[in-house]
Amino acid sequence: MVNMNLKLRFKPVSHSWVALHPKPKGVIQFIAGAFFGTFCPMLFYRYLLQSLFEQGYTIILLPFNFTFNHYVEAGFLMREQYEILPELVKMASVAGYDYEAYLDDKNFFWIGHSLGCKYISLLEGFTALSPDAQDREQFIRNLLSNTSNDSEIASVIADINILFDELTRKRDEVEKLICTYVGRKIKINSVFIKGQVSILLAPAIADTGSAIRPQFLADIIDNLGWGVKPTVEETQYLIKDSELFNIMGLVCFKSDDIAKSTCEWFTNILQKPPQDFRNTVAGGHLRPLGIQLAKYVVNLFDKPLIESVQERNKAFEHNVIQLLEELKEKSR
Repeated sequence: MVNMNLKLRFKPVSHSWVALHPKPKGVIQFIAGAFFGTFCPMLFYRYLLQSLFEQGYTIILLPFNFTFNHYVEAGFLMREQYEILPELVKMASVAGYDYEAYLDDKNFFWIGHSLGCKYISLLEGFTALSPDAQDREQFIRNLLSNTSNDSEIASVIADINILFDELTRKRDEVEKLICTYVGRKIKINSVFIKGQVSILLAPAIADTGSAIRPQFLADIIDNLGWGVKPTVEETQYLIKDSELFNIMGLVCFKSDDIAKSTCEWFTNILQKPPQDFRNTVAGGHLRPLGIQLAKYVVNLFDKPLIESVQERNKAFEHNVIQLLEELKEKSR
């Protein structure tokens, strides 16, 4: 860890929370798990976020609403990135901070936990969408043909086309806006997140039954067409068919039953990421949560309840930080 004197202070920007680093080497966009991502992620994930901040990263906490339509929420997260990007440059300029890292979207990285990993996966999968509307439609039809009816497919195509066109306009607007701030042209390389490193912590790509109990209620919701979209199968198709996910890291936990099936799918079926970018460490699904008290870290929902900063770093944070640096090297 470096520069333990830096204070992690979040400020609201658009719908998100931003902790601005005075000399950033990049930006980490963090999407937390379902409950903790909605309610105060800056508290529940405090120690992990502080550790990343001290390594030299500006931190963005991206929120999401509890919804079964993950297509819509992924679109919201992407729109949010374009809202925040020019604000980072403006805030840094006003504060007298360095903003050079914000002018290249290859310096933006993603870390997700649990359901947050599904949103990152959708955003990267969408990167495979063609600028050509007909090619996009064919890609989506091929993706959903085995799991959705014609009406559902048409609805997804319409929503994706609207999102793609809107984000293309936003990208152009943001490039011009930042140019007025810094006095030179910048280029955002992808409408979505192509070329940006991601790390998935205990990824949980789950179905309606994981959120609704008992199972017969989940079945009713699915039969009414109100269940989780995209389904587990559709999400896996998108990840596989995109042929991307080449600069991704995966961290799984030995006692984690919630993310077990997703971790096994990535490693055994998709066979990504390569072994060098996979870590399996001790702990359960909620291992990333923790708060520092003096020289100790309280693991809010995991064992041991309390451990020293050094022990916690060795067991978890060091693995995440090292994985991020190795992925950055690979992406260059």
